[in-house]
Amino acid sequence: MSETTTPDGTTIYWDEAGKSVNDDDGAVLLVHGITENSLFWKPVADLLSPSGRVVWLDLRGHGKSGDADNYDMASMASDVAAVAAAAGLDRPHLVGHSLGGIVVSAAGAAMPVRSVTNVDQSLQLGAFKAMLSEVEGMLRDADSFPVVMAGLFEQLSGEKLSEEKKAEMASMRRPHQDMVLGVWDMIFNGSEDEIGATVEAAMAGYAKNAVPYLSLHGADPGPDYADWLSAMIPGAVTELWEDYGHYPHLVDPDRFVQRLLTFWG
Repeated sequence: MSETTTPDGTTIYWDEAGKSVNDDDGAVLLVHGITENSLFWKPVADLLSPSGRVVWLDLRGHGKSGDADNYDMASMASDVAAVAAAAGLDRPHLVGHSLGGIVVSAAGAAMPVRSVTNVDQSLQLGAFKAMLSEVEGMLRDADSFPVVMAGLFEQLSGEKLSEEKKAEMASMRRPHQDMVLGVWDMIFNGSEDEIGATVEAAMAGYAKNAVPYLSLHGADPGPDYADWLSAMIPGAVTELWEDYGHYPHLVDPDRFVQRLLTFWG
């Protein structure tokens, strides 16, 4: 177990397994989803660590990491950069799920990386606004907040995850209201055009520095998504594992790890 501090003073927890053969073998840094923590990556980390170095972290406001004043995309990308620096990762592979997919996408545009894998997170965040707007009032209410969040994750989990796995995941979540509202502040308060412009600005680095980018989905992001994404991130690959739901990496960790290794190769 290790800790580091971001430029804005937030304490970030991180840990690792496996060993690098040399400084150029390509370690991987894993980033979890909203209200989750690094333990959600354990099935994947256990499969990856025998062959290389695996580093994972708790984003600000999650797990063992400290709370913060800011939970925007840039601040969370700085969590990734701080851990990469503390762990001595010169050019890691970044893999992020859900919120972590947004975070690693922003981090990969701003820091040296070997590749980015975004697991089931559309970057068309403006489309998310309509759904969140319907429940914004309940999310801001302390009593209804946990009920809404539980319902959201039940809907996202899909049909391939076992009930036992769903219960395990629910027991590990930390439904921190201030953090969730902070992460989604841009969605609540920005127009769809403003949200889109913020995302495009965060991804601008990919146009100058080509990075292998895999967008792997368990739920269909839409028929035009692949073209939209590759226009913003040149060379981006969009892949759908149909009916795998929001957690394809946990539905079939073996398949997921093999896909990562093939992509990295």
